[in-house]
Parts: sequence; structure tokens; C-alpha cells
Amino acid sequence: MKKTRKIGIVTALLVSLSLASQAQTTTSGNSSSGTTGKEWRISVGPDAGIPLGDFSNEYNWNFGGSAQVDIPIIKSLYVTVNAGYQNFFVKNGSFADNVADKNLQLIPVKAGLKYFFLGDLLYVQGEAGASFLANKSDVGASNAAAFVYAPQVGVLLKLAPKNYIDVGFRFEGTSSFYNGGSSNNFLGLRVAYAFGL
Repeated sequence: MKKTRKIGIVTALLVSLSLASQAQTTTSGNSSSGTTGKEWRISVGPDAGIPLGDFSNEYNWNFGGSAQVDIPIIKSLYVTVNAGYQNFFVKNGSFADNVADKNLQLIPVKAGLKYFFLGDLLYVQGEAGASFLANKSDVGASNAAAFVYAPQVGVLLKLAPKNYIDVGFRFEGTSSFYNGGSSNNFLGLRVAYAFGL
């Protein structure tokens, strides 16, 4: 119950931050400071990763995809909202019972900040939110949702005006879906096509 409450509070705070930044963007768009000339960006692409620690004893790797919106708030700083799907491929025979010997299917929903420290090329990003277990009954999990956080570094490569390739490398940590279980951590790579609005 406490975990669910924490997840709800963090998600509400991140959504509030996103809405507040959107309101600031709308009101400061005509001023000489703020977000003049900055564009919203939408990106969609595949995600892949390698589980770490105890998580790697049970799962080989993961593959999925995500969509992300980058909302400018001030020069070089964006609020991000990201949602996706991740499938973790189970190692055959890694579980004692056949109930848990299934792929783990997650739907992470995150929000955070992205800061470009070298022009509009290199960035650091930090996100947090909730990860929802799509197949809770298949894997015999105790919880349907868990807290997730993801620090990331990346590069935004410009292809043409308002067209980009966004490549990000991240560590993603998710609380356990099992009471008393260990966290689900992995190193991930996202290669996405992004376009400006």
C-alpha cells in the first residue's frame, strides 16, 4: 500500500511539473526570453537492454519501444514525458515453478527533465514514474506497479530542419514486483526518430 501511495505521489508531482511547464511555455512564447525559437519534439523508437545484478539471473535481455514528448521550458532545458513497452525475455528454467517462468512485460510511464549541455547536441536526462506489469497473473507477482527511475545521457543528431535521430543510453531501475524481491535494473539503449512541432 505504501509503495502504491509513493508511486501515485511521484507520478502526480511529475504530471503537475509537466503541466506547469506547458503553461509557462504558452505564456512566455511571445517574450524575448524563455522559449522563443524552441520547438516541442516528439520521438518514437525501439528500446533494448541488458538486465543487471540478480535480475540478470532470470532474464537474458529486453526489447520494446517508447514514445516521448520534449517540452521546452527555458534555454537548453526540456520537460520530458515518456511511455513505452518492455519485454524481458526469461532464461529457460531459471525459476523453480513454471508459473513465474514467463517473459516479464512492463509498461513504464515516466516524466523528467532533459538538459542540453553542448548546444543542441549532447544532453543528460533524468526521469521517474511508475512501471506497470502487464502480465501480473502470468508471472505470479505480488504488485501490479512499481516505482521506476532512469538517468540517461544522449545525443540529438540533426538530419534536416525539425528532423532528428535521438540516441540515449540509460540505467533504469524498477522496484520489485514481488514482496521482498530485488529490484529490476538494466542498462538500456534507445534509438528514436524525433521531429519538431
